[in-house]
Amino acid sequence: MKAAMVFLASATLVCAAPLARASDYPSKPITLMIGFAPGGPSDVMARILTKKMEEILKQPLVIENRAGAGGSIAGAAVARAAPDGYTVLLATGSLLAINVSLYKNIGYDPEKDFEPISMIGTQTNVLYAHPSVPATSLAELIAYAKANPGKLSFGSGGNGTPAHLAGELLKLQAKIDITHVPFRGTGPALQAVIGSHVPMAFNPPSPLIPHIQSGTIRALAITTLKRTAALPDVPTIAESGFPGFEATTWHALVAPAGTPKDVIATLHRATAATVNDPSVRKALTDLGVDVVGGTPEELRAYVKSEIPKWAEVVRASGAKVD
Repeated sequence: MKAAMVFLASATLVCAAPLARASDYPSKPITLMIGFAPGGPSDVMARILTKKMEEILKQPLVIENRAGAGGSIAGAAVARAAPDGYTVLLATGSLLAINVSLYKNIGYDPEKDFEPISMIGTQTNVLYAHPSVPATSLAELIAYAKANPGKLSFGSGGNGTPAHLAGELLKLQAKIDITHVPFRGTGPALQAVIGSHVPMAFNPPSPLIPHIQSGTIRALAITTLKRTAALPDVPTIAESGFPGFEATTWHALVAPAGTPKDVIATLHRATAATVNDPSVRKALTDLGVDVVGGTPEELRAYVKSEIPKWAEVVRASGAKVD
């Protein structure tokens, strides 16, 4: 009897050990990986989020930039990381919903290889041009492109990003011949337009606003269905002759598949508290982000719905990346 009680006590301790470890989470710094270069919208967003999340989780969050392949390099790295909650990914719609249709092999399954934590928010893309481009509106740009087929190119933050596909979708719907030039993030694409190395680009608004205000670049249209508070005077593509046109960038937090549910719950609570903090919400709004939030289950369902939507856009546009 005594031996049996000793065995049961030992078994109880063994079973309780993982719970004790999970309750101590986090006990060391957490790596927050992003798939784009420093200075771009994802990088700026990560720095806004980590400042508050560090206060809540009582541990540092170390940002690691792994740019390339529309975020897929970072996605594959996180998919292979230990599922212990110490590596998380600030993902975009391209990484979780577009790249699987655009690339032959992205190195991960967006539905099976990640545990959703929370949606962060959505962001419009701006179609903007160098002042030397003879167009002050979308209609004038399309007229110029049709009169000069093959002459115009457009930049984006990388192959497979919503900004890239926004250009492909406009190309398809407007029936114009323009060429995509991918860059490793918004910052390099913006500098290329400012330097007149490419005539125009699609990118999220935040880093563009000072240059739009100074006249260094010219905003022509945005890709959401409604105008954004960040640029209230800039019309949507949808209201400029292409009803229903929408190509947004969205951001979400995920962890490697198999991360314990209680660890996901801790990260979700920290994320929810962060995006609902007034100072964080203001900073995200100033970045051009409409805060969404939500549960892990809602994010899982959203990813599942977005994959076929963007697969159709990729198929219709003929966009492919080897």
